[in-house]
Parts: sequence; C-alpha cells; structure tokens
Amino acid sequence: MDKLSLFGLLVAITGILGGQFLEGGSISVLLQLAAFLIVFGGTLGAVMLQHPLNVFMMGMRMGKWVFVTPQLDKQKLIYRLTAWGNLSRKDGILMLEGQIKSIDDPFLRKGLQLLVDGNSAEKIREVLEVDLNSYETLRWQGARVWEAAAGYSPTIGILGAVLGLVHVMENLGDPSMLGAGIAVAFIATVYGVGFANLVFLPIAGKLKIIMMHQVEIREMAIDGLCMIANAENHHFIENKLNGYLT
Repeated sequence: MDKLSLFGLLVAITGILGGQFLEGGSISVLLQLAAFLIVFGGTLGAVMLQHPLNVFMMGMRMGKWVFVTPQLDKQKLIYRLTAWGNLSRKDGILMLEGQIKSIDDPFLRKGLQLLVDGNSAEKIREVLEVDLNSYETLRWQGARVWEAAAGYSPTIGILGAVLGLVHVMENLGDPSMLGAGIAVAFIATVYGVGFANLVFLPIAGKLKIIMMHQVEIREMAIDGLCMIANAENHHFIENKLNGYLT
C-alpha cells in the first residue's frame, strides 16, 4: 500500500473542505449529485470514445497501482542474475534450464529460455526489446487514459455550468428553483477542475513514474542475460547491474 498517495489525497481533500469551512461555507453545498453525474459521466464517456477497449481497460487496471504499487525488487534481480552467471560459467548454460519453471515473471522466463536455447546476446536483446517496446507502449497508452480524463474534465465542468445556467433561465419565474440551478452550475465547474487536478493528472503522473521503474528493471534483465550469454564474470555482472540501483 502506497501510504504517500493516500496521505496526499487526504491532504488535498482536507485542504479544500477546510478552506470552504473557514470561509463560512457549508460542506454540504459541494455535494451535488447532478453536477457529479454531468462531469463524471461526460468525462468517462469521452475517454471511452477516444481509446480502444484494450487501452481503456489497461488504464483502468493500472489505476490501482497508485495505491497498491507493484513490487519491483532490483536487488533480488541482481542477485538472481549474478547467481545465474556464476552457475553458467562453472557448469554451463544448460544448467540454468532447471531455473525456468521457478520464475513467475513471463518476461524474465522468456529471456532465460532464450539463453538456455543457446541464442547469442544480440539475438536475446533483439527479441526481448521487441517485447519490452510492446509492454511499454500499451502501458504508456494506459497512463494517457488518465491524462485524457484530465483534459476533458474541466471542459465537461463548464458544460455542466452552462446547463445549470440554462436551468436557471428556464425557472426565472420560480425563485425557489434559482438557488439549485446556480449551485449545479458552479459546483459542476468545481468538480471538473477538481477531478482533473486532484485526481486524474496526479494519477497519470504517478503511473508514468511506476512505468519508468518497470521498464528499467526489464532493461536490467536484458543486460544481465546478455552478459551471461557472453560468459562475463559474475563479479562484472554484479558491478554493472548495481549501477541501476543509483
């Protein structure tokens, strides 16, 4: 669980609601179901219209990474690659075949299988970089789903404000309806800007950071496997891979 993300969201919400309270405003006035439906529903529909299904679903699945970040243990990967390098130099590449079934990561498992099959370092890098590019492209597109939502949300909020003012104009003869219409108009704008800058953009930014770490750890795996294929000394493998830790 990423406590910083939870704390940051709590601070943002507390700041806004606290400011509203200190100004003498009511917290309940910010709770407008009509405005929420306009902004959230309109933004969701626009994002769905923009993206293919697989990209949209990937973006939704990636959203949970902000609070439950995938565990990427670089030190463990360095230890594993170094051990494989030592074993292969002492007993031969084929001795690594027994390690394949114990690997959970499909990318690393595929790389080790290519190594055991006797492919050169150049071939291993060529195949794995294609996989890495596909992996990276889809997930960058998934992160941009949240960026797209941040772009649409304020505009949909303005649309909600216009709709609220139209509702006010329709009920000029009934003063009791004016307050609700004006509230929806302004609260829709608040929701649009608030969702964009407090939720959608921060999520997109954090997903990109997480993606950078995921790509980097796969690049580590490629470098390590290629060094093993070139029969590099395990101390050299360890020293080179330790550079990723900084």
